[in-house]
Amino acid sequence: MRYQESLRIALELGKIRISIPVALSAMAGYVLLNGNVGLSGWMIGIGVLFVSCASSAINHIQERDIDSLMPRTMKRPLPSGRISFRNAIYLTLAYFVVGSAILYFFFSPLTVFVSWVTLVSYNLIYTPLKKVTAFAVVPGSLTGALPPFIGWVAAGGALLDMKILLVGLFFFIGQIPHFWLLLLMFGEQYSLAGLPTLNKIFTSLQIKRISFVWILTTLASALLVTGFVLTDTILMFIILVYVFFLMFSLVFRFLLQPEFHPLPAFYRLNILYLLMMFILIAEGLISV
Repeated sequence: MRYQESLRIALELGKIRISIPVALSAMAGYVLLNGNVGLSGWMIGIGVLFVSCASSAINHIQERDIDSLMPRTMKRPLPSGRISFRNAIYLTLAYFVVGSAILYFFFSPLTVFVSWVTLVSYNLIYTPLKKVTAFAVVPGSLTGALPPFIGWVAAGGALLDMKILLVGLFFFIGQIPHFWLLLLMFGEQYSLAGLPTLNKIFTSLQIKRISFVWILTTLASALLVTGFVLTDTILMFIILVYVFFLMFSLVFRFLLQPEFHPLPAFYRLNILYLLMMFILIAEGLISV
């Protein structure tokens, strides 16, 4: 039981539920260019997973005092006292060293560099900006756009290739409605922690309308990627169109019905991201 609890704390400190999709998006970038998963595809996923866990653990350390003030986060490992500050540092270093070593020895220094840029954008740009401006989500969305580039570079791709730029654009745009929906669900808690929030600038109805626009923009960018990147998979394009109309009906009700909770839209948006990752991976495998 003791080891199970330690593992649970380690996974929670690494925000494993966030880090796994990050690793999948890196694998999507790799497979999209390389055309198969193989050992290298799995290693890019594992390497990025560890670096992402390191970034998440750093975030836990950075925000431990803020987390202790919000009901949603006060039970996290550091504010709850389930792990000491020193052990959190050791675990963070372990995540970082293992992930960086995998990316360096299996791929290239450039792959490691792009993964570090992702970490820096999250921990040294987005996280500090959250305490300064309610609009930190815009530069912060860069963090979600970079993982596919890690896989793409690992496979030997150019950073400015139009195909990966379009994929990165989808993931960049898609981060923003996530923030708006979280704001609707937990905006009051952010205020309790002393963070600047858009709830003080916009009404709930205005935030709903902005969320509606961003979700539709996310869906449009998904169709753009499908049309220009996934050119050989008509079935997948049909699936994305079907998902588009499902999401449209959901967010339309979300906008019009005051009692409609944002949680269903939040979860379905997550499903769209995961679907896009798997479609990008499948496209790479099919097109070879």
